[in-house]
Amino acid sequence: MKLKISYIVVLVLFLGCKTSQNKTGQDAKSGATKIVNTLHYPQEKHLKNIKQLTFGGDNAEAYWSFDNTKLVFQASNVWGLACDQIFTMNITDDLSKGQKPQLISTGLGRTTCSYFLPGNESIVYSSTHLADLNCPPVPKKEDYGNKYIWSVYKGFDIFTADIKGNQLKQLTFEEGYDAEPTVSSKGDKIVFTSTRTGDLELFTMNLDGSNVKQVTFELGYDGGAFFSPDGSKLIFRASRPKTDEEIKEYKDLLAEGLVQPTNMELYICNIDGSELTKITNLGSANWAPFFHPSEKKIIFSSNHKSKHSFNLFMINVDGTGLEQITYDTVFDAFPMFSPDGKKIVFSSNRNNNGTRDTNLFIADWVD
Repeated sequence: MKLKISYIVVLVLFLGCKTSQNKTGQDAKSGATKIVNTLHYPQEKHLKNIKQLTFGGDNAEAYWSFDNTKLVFQASNVWGLACDQIFTMNITDDLSKGQKPQLISTGLGRTTCSYFLPGNESIVYSSTHLADLNCPPVPKKEDYGNKYIWSVYKGFDIFTADIKGNQLKQLTFEEGYDAEPTVSSKGDKIVFTSTRTGDLELFTMNLDGSNVKQVTFELGYDGGAFFSPDGSKLIFRASRPKTDEEIKEYKDLLAEGLVQPTNMELYICNIDGSELTKITNLGSANWAPFFHPSEKKIIFSSNHKSKHSFNLFMINVDGTGLEQITYDTVFDAFPMFSPDGKKIVFSSNRNNNGTRDTNLFIADWVD
């Protein structure tokens, strides 16, 4: 459950998922229509040869295969999907005429957060299909004072499938939320988020689901974790309620299987949880972090500069040197460098003709 796309465009995204496709393209706060037909903004000096990969619906959390040739991602509001499902594509595929890529998940329940396993022939992902074949209900904001919230569905477990969609193995069996798996670049471990201890904490496990170890222990939502290129560290985003009021609100929402992901910062630690370090203090929502190939910087999405738009930023691992990378007027998030460091994939509302479509984009990376 890496924060939902629709924070800006009033969708209830990926993990909190959308219910129906809305083409009005109105801004969440002002209600003004935003026509966003720019593919590449002039200030985006680190991006070159940007190419749009998907064309309609809500597409996000695209992650690379180890051989730099494929992507696995989740999509909804397209291809007749009731809610988010997992797909894979080659980076050279042309989906511009509505072609449906290879389905990886079962097509049942709700899914999130997929990732290639070593060998590029199988994928790990999260799904609720064993708990309920139908899409789980989306919480109504009006029931919670119109606050932006989304669900951490207790029916989520972690599974593997091959690249043809044949289901292989269930990896988690605990009561509660087990989701957000990503795989070490060394190909030996998975990191994921779980409520098995009563809070949303990070855990690691072997690729077969064995040897589960808890990584984080502090109250708050720890999630969206990724390994460093050498496999020794984790980068993730976390909420840290501090006041009595914040703690009560967090616990009350979590008891209902809900979180309010509007105040998050980035943290780095060793894979065993040691040397935990907070690297941002920007306020608002800072999330979807990923290591630069050099391991010296982190790219991430944030709305700290403008409450009405998310853009990509980069920061040194010591918290210095903040730099803005993208300049979209609505939403850019889920950046991921290819394993060879030559390209980047991200999700964006750019070039969508004023609709609420979120698509995948790929670009050459320029340091």
